[in-house]
Amino acid sequence: MLIDFHTHVFPDSLAPRAISSLASAADETPSTDGTAAGLCASMKAAGITHSVTLPVLTKVSQFDTVNEFAASLDRVPGIIPFGGAHPDDPEIEARLDRLVSLGLRGVKLHPAYQQTFVDDEKYVRLIRSAVERGLVVLLHSGFDAGFPGVVHCTPERAARMLDLVGEAGRGRIVLAHSGANKFPDEVIRLLAGRDVYFDLGYTLGNDDIAVTERIIRAHGTKRILFATDSPWNDQSEDVRRLDALGLSSEEREDIAWKNAARLLALSEAELAARSLI
Repeated sequence: MLIDFHTHVFPDSLAPRAISSLASAADETPSTDGTAAGLCASMKAAGITHSVTLPVLTKVSQFDTVNEFAASLDRVPGIIPFGGAHPDDPEIEARLDRLVSLGLRGVKLHPAYQQTFVDDEKYVRLIRSAVERGLVVLLHSGFDAGFPGVVHCTPERAARMLDLVGEAGRGRIVLAHSGANKFPDEVIRLLAGRDVYFDLGYTLGNDDIAVTERIIRAHGTKRILFATDSPWNDQSEDVRRLDALGLSSEEREDIAWKNAARLLALSEAELAARSLI
């Protein structure tokens, strides 16, 4: 089994416009067309059995549309959809209850797109409320090419957020992009060893492999999640990069799917039943 913990898809009608706009803003070349069908074709080519899909709310008003689409993806074999929430939502507790009722297993937050520092009290409240409801919280962390100015989730701010969220967040929060994209030294100094997961989205395919290995060794293989950030990274290429890491077979299995299964509370039998391949 192989679980990609960080992917993005859009409704078929919106995907061409969204992918074109995002690719232009970040100067990136996408590896799929941004649709669910495109992701599934990529997964089959790469030997990936499951992908976690992550939406981003840039406005509070997008909640219903974005999350109804996210929930619809649960019917697609191999897709494990997360929902989205916005820190400015005045009804955030009710919104999180709605995500639970839709059967979504987690929530994606993006400090840059939501123009909120990760240690802001609005995020702390949202994250604590989400994990208390059993939702996994995944946060974009570090530099984002689409927002080359202020970094809203530095390792220092992420560490402070973890302290403020407290015990409720232990083992329920994922910091994307190896803890913080473009901040490897600070990640190792401030975040490595804490009870938080790192996903390897984007960084696995773009960082020097020695940097990725250093972060993995500092943090421990039990809290690392294979991820690609598809469509921005090619899934097949990132699987090859995973295999090039200096991992034992047991360590690779943990990173490839066992850590994700534990975090998502999905048994091997449940995963097999919803596998794409």
